[in-house]
Amino acid sequence: MTTPTWSANSMPTVLRKYGFAFYFYAHENAEPPHVHADKGDGTIKMWLDPVRVAWTAGLKPAEVRQALLLAEENESFLLEKWHEFFERTRP
Repeated sequence: MTTPTWSANSMPTVLRKYGFAFYFYAHENAEPPHVHADKGDGTIKMWLDPVRVAWTAGLKPAEVRQALLLAEENESFLLEKWHEFFERTRP
């Protein structure tokens, strides 16, 4: 398996499920661990550990609940990918 090459300017998508794409912004490493998720025209930012909403726009309440549930179910994986990504992009 090839290890992805991530740059400090990238936005890696780490999970796709039920129409959501979960990703990080490379420039947000000074913030606590979190993930963004988009579905259609909607978006949500969720803090990890514990999972909770930072903000959301354009998602229906049911989609917000679904995004939170997916983040909770995959919290360990998302945290692992957060730390892996930001360790690789440190100068």
